[in-house]
Amino acid sequence: MSVHLHWFLPTGGDGRTLVDRHAYTDGGVKRSRIAPVSGVRAPDIDYLTQIAKAAEQLGFEAVLTPTGTWCEDAWLTTVALAQHTERLKFLVAFRPGVISPVLAAQMAATYQRITRGRLLLNVVTGGDSTEQRRFGDHLDHDRRYARTDEFLSVVRGVWSGQPFDFDGEHYQVEGGLTALPPDPLPEIFFGGSSAAAGPVAARHTDVYLTWGEPPEQVKQKIDWIRGLAEKEGRTVRFGIRLHTISRDSSAEAWATANRLLDDLSPETVAAAQEALGRSESVGQQRMLALHGGSRDDLEISPNLWAGVGLVRGGAGTALVGSHSDVADRIEEYHALGVEHFVLSGYPHLEEAYWFGEGVIPDLAARGLLPRIPASPLIRPAVGGAPLLVAGGR
Repeated sequence: MSVHLHWFLPTGGDGRTLVDRHAYTDGGVKRSRIAPVSGVRAPDIDYLTQIAKAAEQLGFEAVLTPTGTWCEDAWLTTVALAQHTERLKFLVAFRPGVISPVLAAQMAATYQRITRGRLLLNVVTGGDSTEQRRFGDHLDHDRRYARTDEFLSVVRGVWSGQPFDFDGEHYQVEGGLTALPPDPLPEIFFGGSSAAAGPVAARHTDVYLTWGEPPEQVKQKIDWIRGLAEKEGRTVRFGIRLHTISRDSSAEAWATANRLLDDLSPETVAAAQEALGRSESVGQQRMLALHGGSRDDLEISPNLWAGVGLVRGGAGTALVGSHSDVADRIEEYHALGVEHFVLSGYPHLEEAYWFGEGVIPDLAARGLLPRIPASPLIRPAVGGAPLLVAGGR
């Protein structure tokens, strides 16, 4: 079982700190237009293209795009980026509650033809009712997962290429059809830590995603979902969502992590923790429990740092250390059954290179990757020996 490495596209903006990173100032609530913010890189197509091309060159298989109020639309952004890349796949996040399942199935089929099979789907049920209501969705937490269950039943049904009927609580479809089904069928990624989420993952998911909890907690999740899937007669693969701070030495990496902390005032942390504490997401509450809002003891497991979660929702932990340290931790998660690693870092362009040039060759040397990506700095020379072109960081 090889490791599959994926990077992240910051379609809400990027920057060198954990705060004031979004291009939409004040979260987009108090302003009617996009305003410039010092140190923030807007998510324009030129910058996102740089990240996508870097990810492809460095050997990442795909890039994840988020979904929500503060992000550019994932479908439109990534199909544009597909025109600037050749092999890179796009893990497109979307919310089932705001789109018809038959239309989503048709969009996926079109996307596969446009990109020649480079679509992966990340189904985001949603753990924040305030965010959901912005899109006209007024279901509560558990009913949203029940709707996702029906949604994915319809999507897979209409991908059969034959008329498909469905009569559920949330969807009624008569003769649903994708005239030209996607080829190949996009793999479906899905995450959720609640009791309502588990059965949905077991019935429909190709890859179950968890946020970066300590290995023992991740193992418990894997055992839980694997057991539910076995009852459904299915096999589910597993992935993890993490940030990374990888450097040539452990000291350099931890210095970078500490610098990110230095940018956070107590008031900023307290305000973020109060807002995140209102989330209905069980996964979010598990992230908050890792640090309890305190800056003390943020290394919650060897090389696993919970500092990001002090002010950021969603994935709140980072692998921090030397390239070898980070590779050790990836190998540890892989031994538990984790196959897909969806990674990110601030800023995303620079951190992609730190990880790609430092950790990926280490993983390949351990036999966890099928090959080391070819470097554009290496050219064949007379006699077959490589000629290294001078360059530096």
